[in-house]
Amino acid sequence: MMKQYFIVGTTALILLSSCGASHEDKNAVLNDKKTELEKLKTDKEKIDGQIKDLQIDIDKLDTTASTAQKAKLVSVQTLQVRDFNHFIQLQGHIDALNISYIAPRGNPGLVKEIYVKQGDQVKKGQLLLKLDDAVMRQNYNASEQNLETIKTQLAYAKDIYQRQQNLWSQNIGTEVQLITAKNNVATLENQLKAADENAKTVLEQVNTANVMSDVDGVADLVTIREGEIFGAPGSGVIKIVNNSALKVTTVIPQNYLSNVNKGSDVIVVVPDINKTFNTTVSFVSASIDAINNGFVVEAKLPVDASLKPNQVAEMKIKDYTAKDAIVVPVSTLQNDLTGKFIMVATTENGKLIARKRPVTIGMFNDDQLEIKSCLKAGDVLITEGFQGLYDGQLITTQ
Repeated sequence: MMKQYFIVGTTALILLSSCGASHEDKNAVLNDKKTELEKLKTDKEKIDGQIKDLQIDIDKLDTTASTAQKAKLVSVQTLQVRDFNHFIQLQGHIDALNISYIAPRGNPGLVKEIYVKQGDQVKKGQLLLKLDDAVMRQNYNASEQNLETIKTQLAYAKDIYQRQQNLWSQNIGTEVQLITAKNNVATLENQLKAADENAKTVLEQVNTANVMSDVDGVADLVTIREGEIFGAPGSGVIKIVNNSALKVTTVIPQNYLSNVNKGSDVIVVVPDINKTFNTTVSFVSASIDAINNGFVVEAKLPVDASLKPNQVAEMKIKDYTAKDAIVVPVSTLQNDLTGKFIMVATTENGKLIARKRPVTIGMFNDDQLEIKSCLKAGDVLITEGFQGLYDGQLITTQ
């Protein structure tokens, strides 16, 4: 029995060792093949270059071979200078310039009546809802009654004062009585003034129960209901949006901070309605957002009934312009071991020959590429059929 256990255990160890070795061998083989592939790619580039160089030398030395060489068909384009613009393309959203979240002018209160529903057009100053004002009206009625009482007392005091003056003019009564009557009138006049101001204040408090719209627009959101408290944290809201003044907003990575300024040209594309608008940057935030490491940019939009807040919009913000630039299709740029180059067509000894031009590139926008050096206006760019061409190869456009 012990012998059987020993055989089984030994077999298991052998299997585990072979599995581990197999896994390591697979990784080693994979790495070897990757290395071999990279070497072959490098060798191919070198061989292709050598083939081109040899073909050029043969064409120069063997005139019969050059004559018999078959010209490759290509398409060409004569280069002209033009203005080149680069745009930062980002997704943004449309928002309203004037959005108002309605709040009571006084303290939060119980909603008694609502005069607006979601989607209604409202005017500035329009009554939207009414809060419970029973206690405030009681205070106002009490202030009005107090005001009337003081007015009655003042009228009586003035009559007494007038009587004392008449008696004093007839040398009847004392000067103290006259002065007292006059002071009573002055005191009541001051009380009347204070009571009148108090009545105005209480009336203003009563009016705070009338919640008005402070902007023209549409009631975009109405979530408050009768019997609820309006104006308290977590309570329902009324949101008024003015669609006549809209903007598009996006966040730009901070590395573009020096390239985008107020007044920069913007192209706004709204795919939902298939419309494009030309505008300018109207606002650039003064700080970098700590969460997304970007800054906010806004651009005002023209009045258009089809535009709605929260629509998705693509913003193309111009951040670079080059006057009289040489521009080529991005697809015509090629690379080899020596660097980046463009193939052009030149006429030599009456024949159309492909020539390799090393270039320095600038910015690119969509499918257009700015060329900084080695190309000029009048050069003939090979736009199609340039793949596989070598320097000095015979070409044709027909």
